[in-house]
Amino acid sequence: MTATEDLAGWLRLMQTPGVGALTARHLLSAFGPPLQIFQSSHAALLRVVSATVASALLTEPDSETRDLIARTLEWAAQPGHACLALDDPAYPQSLLDITDPPPLLYALGNAALLSAPRQLAMVGARTPTAQGERDAQAFAQAFSEAGVTIVSGFALGIDAAAHRGALAATHPQAGSTIAVLGTGCDRVYPPRHRELAHRVAERGLLLSEFALGTSPAKGNFPRRNRLISGLSRGVLVVEAATHSGSLITARLAGEQGREVFAMPGSIHNPLAHGCHRLIREGAKLVETAQDVLEEFGWDVPLTAAQPGPAEPEDATAALAEAPECDILRALGFEIRDFDDLSARTGWPADRLNARLLDLELQGHVARLPGARFQRIARA
Repeated sequence: MTATEDLAGWLRLMQTPGVGALTARHLLSAFGPPLQIFQSSHAALLRVVSATVASALLTEPDSETRDLIARTLEWAAQPGHACLALDDPAYPQSLLDITDPPPLLYALGNAALLSAPRQLAMVGARTPTAQGERDAQAFAQAFSEAGVTIVSGFALGIDAAAHRGALAATHPQAGSTIAVLGTGCDRVYPPRHRELAHRVAERGLLLSEFALGTSPAKGNFPRRNRLISGLSRGVLVVEAATHSGSLITARLAGEQGREVFAMPGSIHNPLAHGCHRLIREGAKLVETAQDVLEEFGWDVPLTAAQPGPAEPEDATAALAEAPECDILRALGFEIRDFDDLSARTGWPADRLNARLLDLELQGHVARLPGARFQRIARA
């Protein structure tokens, strides 16, 4: 039996109607590799699956399934492409340790990253604050400089910032990034991440348990979260609302025996409430990249970047000399609306509006929906 025939068997198994990941594992446990499943008798199959599924397993695939198998075999034969089955030596051990590993993984890029000794998941809001996005990118770059591979879900917001930060590292021993997709590896979602997808495929890894051609579906994304946490030693939540999907990833991490970390934020920021809840429930509070590195005992190359608190003392002093410092002092690090700022500074609306615009253009202040503003820490 050739490797191509073996892979074709796995693909046929996973495309059989009624066969999901759990049923596939039961069949594999009972009969061995997929080709042996298809050679089993109907009576033997009935001891494991229903009559409907047993009949489907013994029926030749239809033309649509045959086309998909042929397309996938052709895709997997290209450089940098791989399909990893449960019995493949390259299948990540970290996923074999979770309760429901996917029987088949599709990988585009550097599949060796799946065995990287230092892997950390970073997740958070799809619509983060400007500061949250900056923090995610800066921390991801610092982790990558320390040889850590960043795992995330390729979504808008914090996920994308984490991937970009990991790719920005320049240290010779830098890690990289793994993007776990909720679509097939041949689809880019969201579409605006097309360039990022190319960069991840070149320097990192795009990973999916979904067959080629799988479109984004609502149920795919919570399902892929178990792989984000399962691949990693721990999960760092940067910003998350109380009902954020990032909390699902954190919960799964706890169930899988992974560490959970969370960044605190302003009590007035709804996107900090999920992180505060995690901290109350036992997640480790993170203020610097070093907090996480020390937790795992990961040493840091001497030249690697180490971002500390978001606002260094020298930056604070420099801002204090600016004519707009009354506004920055009034903002603090809370989210405030225009009327509140006007009352706190005593400035008339036209002057305040002009100064806020200047601060936005200089990168000191972010304008949020509802005429609200947040100070951006300058590293």
